[in-house]
Amino acid sequence: MRMGTDSDRPVGADGPVGADRPVGADGSAGTDGRGARGPVTRQERALAPDLARGVMLAFIALANAPLFLYDRPRGPRLHVIDTGLVDRIASFVVVTFVDGRAYPMFAALFGYGMVQLYRRQRASGSAEPAIRRVQVRRNLWLLVFGIVHAALLFPGDILGGYGLAGLFMLALLPVSDRGLLAWAAVCTVPVVVLGSTYGLATGGGGALVGALSTQDPWEAMSLRLADWLATTPFTALMVLLPMVLGLWAGRRRILDEPERHRVLLRRAAVAGLTLALAGGLPLDLVVVGVQPSSSVTVNLVYGALHTLTGVAGGLGYAALVGLLAARLQSRWARQALPGQRREVAPGRITTAVAACGERSLSCYLAQSVVFVLLFTPYAGGLGAHLGSAATAGVALLTWLAIVAGAGVLGRVGRRGPAEVLLRSLTYRAPRGNR
Repeated sequence: MRMGTDSDRPVGADGPVGADRPVGADGSAGTDGRGARGPVTRQERALAPDLARGVMLAFIALANAPLFLYDRPRGPRLHVIDTGLVDRIASFVVVTFVDGRAYPMFAALFGYGMVQLYRRQRASGSAEPAIRRVQVRRNLWLLVFGIVHAALLFPGDILGGYGLAGLFMLALLPVSDRGLLAWAAVCTVPVVVLGSTYGLATGGGGALVGALSTQDPWEAMSLRLADWLATTPFTALMVLLPMVLGLWAGRRRILDEPERHRVLLRRAAVAGLTLALAGGLPLDLVVVGVQPSSSVTVNLVYGALHTLTGVAGGLGYAALVGLLAARLQSRWARQALPGQRREVAPGRITTAVAACGERSLSCYLAQSVVFVLLFTPYAGGLGAHLGSAATAGVALLTWLAIVAGAGVLGRVGRRGPAEVLLRSLTYRAPRGNR
């Protein structure tokens, strides 16, 4: 199968297009000029992206929960400085396999999803201006969701950064594959420059940690907003690289048809996770106190290396989940009765995790609600007492509870509340169609 495209021709979100004739997902030209169609239906969803989002929400929980700890000094990547062996092992595992590895995977899936949205709209005959309006509205509303999330719950919000970066990504949808790779090279610069700062010990941690450790909830809100406003533009710059690579993957339907891309997925998983482990190890050893911090310059290099290889790790995780989805689909196909077009339903665990991924926005926000209630000094106050190991345990239990809840919603056919709201705001009918 030929997966590449002619790099000298303009490329739309779903492959090569002629300058005057946009092509939909089915190869037909979208010419009826209709407004945008509605959101994706459950029947149109692919297993691998949802399964990847569901799994990675566990990583998001493991990465975010330690930020809620307070009244202790912090080292690189804002991890508290642990003294107990079990806590140090937990920190090592999180920094090695989670920190800076989860958000690139979500960013790549975000770019991938933009291609899926574009392809569905073109296949239904929607006109280019209508598709662009949908994409713009979706990203602008993500910015709004982000600032509300930061104001009420968590200053380390990622939604605003995705929304801001997504607006820029709209300009890249018609760029050729060669142009995309050039942009990917350009986007490594902010990853290296900004990522290098993660190698520095940050003392008190600034507004982000202050917002999560203050006793006054109103002061916490002002600190959260200040941190969000200051950091969101930089977050957007950091997620551009995996988003561009996700767009490239979306053009090839790599996660829509993982069984047809096993070789590529296998290579991406092995290479990405190996790079993430090797590149993250120097900073990991500093975080847990095995290797002393030698100089600012060395720590900056460690931070840049950890962050850049984290992008490879995020893509490796996505590829690994794609391989899992391909294996599951092959198993279900073998279990189907010979000569009959019957699909075997996924197991309960797979269904629940995929349901969590399908409702990833609601589940992401739910994690923040739980962490605020448990950890902050004006609520549960556990952030002053738990170590890194216990905090990781709370994060995983939170994820499991949310997966169970998402599974229930999936079985009764209900969407997540945040998804319902975002879709109603994104796909509102144009005035002429009301």
